[in-house]
Amino acid sequence: MEASIIKIGNSKGLRLSKTILEKYHIKDKVELILEKGQIILRPIHSPRKNWEDKFKKMAENNDDELLVNDVFGDENFDEWN
Repeated sequence: MEASIIKIGNSKGLRLSKTILEKYHIKDKVELILEKGQIILRPIHSPRKNWEDKFKKMAENNDDELLVNDVFGDENFDEWN
């Protein structure tokens, strides 16, 4: 596929069609990877977006308990020395 470089203010840019944006789930940002003479655009997904707010809500609801203990009763820490 061929795409034109267009003038955007004092810079230049690449225009992506709505079809491409939808197909590859590109929203506001892309990761730009320069590799072996190629430019790769990769969508940026934010899977941890708003986690801080969710953790605060969990703490307020006393729903932030560990599901598994950090330390097991039969662990022998002497063998790590």
